[in-house]
Amino acid sequence: MEPSAEPSNSTNVPQAPESSPPRLSIDFGWRKFKSLISNENTPNADPLYVVDYQIIKAGLKFKHYANGEIFGLGRMGVVSIDADYELHGRKDQIVAQSRLKTSYAHRSVAASTTDKPVTLTWYSDSNFTKWDFICCDEQQLPVAKLTMNLWGLKQIGRIEFMGPMAHSQELQEEIVVTSLTLAYQMALRISNLLNLAGALFARPGHEPKVSSAAPKTAPFSHSRTSSEVGQPATEAAALPETGKQRPSAI
Repeated sequence: MEPSAEPSNSTNVPQAPESSPPRLSIDFGWRKFKSLISNENTPNADPLYVVDYQIIKAGLKFKHYANGEIFGLGRMGVVSIDADYELHGRKDQIVAQSRLKTSYAHRSVAASTTDKPVTLTWYSDSNFTKWDFICCDEQQLPVAKLTMNLWGLKQIGRIEFMGPMAHSQELQEEIVVTSLTLAYQMALRISNLLNLAGALFARPGHEPKVSSAAPKTAPFSHSRTSSEVGQPATEAAALPETGKQRPSAI
């Protein structure tokens, strides 16, 4: 009997692998005193973000590597144990939920499926070599994790994303800003006696206080939203004045 020429319906046909959750590496440069944030899944690509350290202001500035656009700012409290941040033109606070342990919360627009922000909560765990900051949603399911290498000289950290919104660029940029701002706020707390006094008079879980000053960061552009492991969208946006094409912002 001759073998059938019809294709087999066997389930052994290789399936296309699902895209891996994004993993962002944080590499510190001592000469320029800046960090570059890159996607580990695309090691040959340019970095995604630049972090400028503003020592005198106790702040961080987050920029897109491709065009230098400022999309986020972080400001650590020198006395207060809360931290302020600005993201895509929106100002808010990362509010301590406890005086003594690392428990913080911030209001997230990117993780919300409605027009109202949802609360994301941060917890931490540490050992002799690393310090983890874990972000959970309102159901206490992990959304992201920042791991700081306590003894790292160049590769100082990594950010991992998980859950159904892991590939949302808007959420990734929110986590980049809030996680690093929180990490350096905690580093300041354990090395600054003024923060100890601030913890004594803190009101854990209070409503965030938002500054009325004009925003200094660019709004988020949905044309840059990515669906692939933290990479920028490849669709070009037309310039309204000329009809020409321009590259995506990252």
